[in-house]
Amino acid sequence: MTGMLRDFKNFISRGNVVDLAIAVVLGTAFAAVVKALVADILTPIVAAIFGDHNFAGLTFTINGSTFLYGDFINAVITFVSVAAAIFFFVVKPLLVMNARRQRGQADDSDTRACTECLSDIPKAARRCAFCTAEQIPIADVPAAG
Repeated sequence: MTGMLRDFKNFISRGNVVDLAIAVVLGTAFAAVVKALVADILTPIVAAIFGDHNFAGLTFTINGSTFLYGDFINAVITFVSVAAAIFFFVVKPLLVMNARRQRGQADDSDTRACTECLSDIPKAARRCAFCTAEQIPIADVPAAG
């Protein structure tokens, strides 16, 4: 019995289980933020443009079958609003931040990728130590302009 408890403790203590638990909690909190952004900011914008923010009452009937296309419109607007909120307020800023970080790291590095095998070699290297391909040292490359 103690072996099983020890195994369970080891399983729970593994990094990926803890990381997954943290991701679920943060994902739930983030979903609440996105939902509030859509409901409190983007939906009133839709209401200002179209005059109503709820299209659930839009229907048509054919041979006694009622088609609730207003609910479909609501779902599409919600999906597009959530996707836009995530793209413009999360993805795009992270891409800009990563690009800035990459530019900053590229200048600090003493190495570069070999043009043939893509191994890391010193910037001043004239030949790759891994594949022996000739390289132009970074210091010898003429400045663009």
